Amino acid sequence: MGDLLDLLAVWMPRQRWYGTKGRDPQLTLVAEWKLDAAASRLLLVRDDAATPPVVYQVPVSRRDPEGVLPGSLIGPADEGRVWSDATTDGAFTDLLFGLVSSARSDALAPEGLVGIPLATPSTVPEASVPARVLSGEQSNTSIIFRPEGGRPVICKLFRQVNAGINPDVELQSALASGGATFVPAAIGELRGTWTATDGESVTGSLAFAQEFFEGVEDAWRVALQAALAGDDFTASARALGESVAGMHVALAAEFPTVAPDAAVRSTIAGAWERRLTIALTEVPALTPYAERIRAVYAAAAAAEWPPLQRVHGDLHLGQVLHTPTNGWVLLDFEGEPLRPITERRSPDLAVRDVAGMLRSFDYVSGAVAEDDGATVRAWVIAAQEAFLDGYAATVGTGPAAPDTLLAAFELDKAVYEAIYETRNRPDWIGIPLAAIGRLAPLDR
Repeated sequence: MGDLLDLLAVWMPRQRWYGTKGRDPQLTLVAEWKLDAAASRLLLVRDDAATPPVVYQVPVSRRDPEGVLPGSLIGPADEGRVWSDATTDGAFTDLLFGLVSSARSDALAPEGLVGIPLATPSTVPEASVPARVLSGEQSNTSIIFRPEGGRPVICKLFRQVNAGINPDVELQSALASGGATFVPAAIGELRGTWTATDGESVTGSLAFAQEFFEGVEDAWRVALQAALAGDDFTASARALGESVAGMHVALAAEFPTVAPDAAVRSTIAGAWERRLTIALTEVPALTPYAERIRAVYAAAAAAEWPPLQRVHGDLHLGQVLHTPTNGWVLLDFEGEPLRPITERRSPDLAVRDVAGMLRSFDYVSGAVAEDDGATVRAWVIAAQEAFLDGYAATVGTGPAAPDTLLAAFELDKAVYEAIYETRNRPDWIGIPLAAIGRLAPLDR
């Protein structure tokens, strides 16, 4: 196993899902499950190069080198065989599909793994199920299954794993079981049990399978196309606001809410200030706005807050699909990948999701190559207002976030964007800076 860990230490940094960039991995084996007559193994490895350490899920296969995709090759094994990423191995993907969808999942899983079908369980397919790994994903690995005679399924393999149920599994499964059509149907999940660093046995989410919508586009592309064509998007934006509000109403009914006491307010306001401090160091153009930004934050901190509840946590137009059968469908309830898992599982203010969607609409103006900036800006404002109208109409008369709180979350998101664009896309810095100028104008 030492040789394989050495190979993984070289291979993992080249993968998009590896989060500790710029450092050499320091790997320790946490758990190992032998699959498929030991030709495939599901590994959990702890990387102590990160602070705190990160546990990664790495399925590997020992196979003949013929047919191994270049990006999947990990390194030499024995007897002329090689180690490869098992997500491109049909034997592993067939087993994974059976674990998350089959009535016989218990018989398929070795000790320490359990498959939990969440839809009507199927029988194990007699033939191999066609599977394809999605390209372009950043923090996880998703596999599309197309079983003969069945509906397509997408299975997300969580690369970073933690003790407890992943929020993506927990929230989406709860919404789907309650009959929500604005999320994909849940198919099944895979959980594993391993020993944590403190010696305690823990169980956590390893994979989550759900309905896959074939040939649809996300809301970002739909909105961008509408803006480019100058098409009215208000009806679609209003319907999107209704779907987001429906999510919040359902989550507040399904999970406990929390009163916004002084400690909660202090924590959130402290996060705003920490982000602003970083931004003022890295984005000098923000310096004239610092006093006004802090004034917006202070007004929000003093306002009346609604109860905290479970939320999406990383909502933007790219996390929404436009489907012919279900309308707008919300995805990826995992939360911001860089936030600690305890924060992502904790109740939050629903207005965080609303602010994320408003900022996402604003980015359409930066992505549209249009000489008449006023026309695009008018399109964005109309879409944002329609989204808020649909949201408010669906939430109803319950406790709502005041405008000052929404402005603070929008501003905090724009400050984050200013940091991100400065580091990664300097040509886009004008988008968040313009938003900050509108949300915290200097002439007040």
